[in-house]
Amino acid sequence: MTERPAPLVEVHPDADTLATAVAGELLNRIADAQAAGHVPDIGLTGGTIADAIHREIARLAPASGVDWGAVTFWFGDERYVPAGSPDRNVAQARAAFLDEVGSHRVYSAPASDEAATVEESATTYGDTIRSEGRGDFDVLMLGVGPDGHIASLFPGHPGLDVVDAITAPIVDSPKPPPSRVTLTFEALNRAQSVWFLVSGDAKADAVRRALADEGSLAETPARGVAGKAETVWFLDHEAASAL
Repeated sequence: MTERPAPLVEVHPDADTLATAVAGELLNRIADAQAAGHVPDIGLTGGTIADAIHREIARLAPASGVDWGAVTFWFGDERYVPAGSPDRNVAQARAAFLDEVGSHRVYSAPASDEAATVEESATTYGDTIRSEGRGDFDVLMLGVGPDGHIASLFPGHPGLDVVDAITAPIVDSPKPPPSRVTLTFEALNRAQSVWFLVSGDAKADAVRRALADEGSLAETPARGVAGKAETVWFLDHEAASAL
């Protein structure tokens, strides 16, 4: 990976304040891009803090000036479970804000009742990214697990070593459900802005390891992604407590 700007760290008092700040910043970025005649590509993530951010987006959306028909949404990873499952990241995001604001340019890896195998799901999602995407993300949001994982790239897992591909099937995830589709490091690093979204003291050590001057990618996959233009760590006080 070529040299990229050093990460910025933004610490908020609590998860609610963090969610409001990130939602407001994302809406501003989208509105500014559209004002410049651009249709932004936004990478979404799942998880508790992401859900809080999504609900704040819905709350702030009416005053944002965003044209929701001119935003393309993607997911950094997806669970290979039936389409109706609440475990699907896309289902969580639709319930929190996508359906409410009327977004229709929303893409995720096919569900287990839409693709015969997780490998087929990964291939299909990769083909969709190539045909419908622009080649990079304007903003890519990533959660970080207590173990330092991002998307469905887990410490010590073979998925970390996938090259020459933008998606990968995961068949033995250490976190349930076991079958998933993830974007690879190669794809995740095609982002202008990478925003890590982290709350809670259970993730403080992972944040510390990810931001340390030295460390292992195999131990802390979050070390392996950075934005071309910026990388911002949005933390609450608890997540930042080990820095």
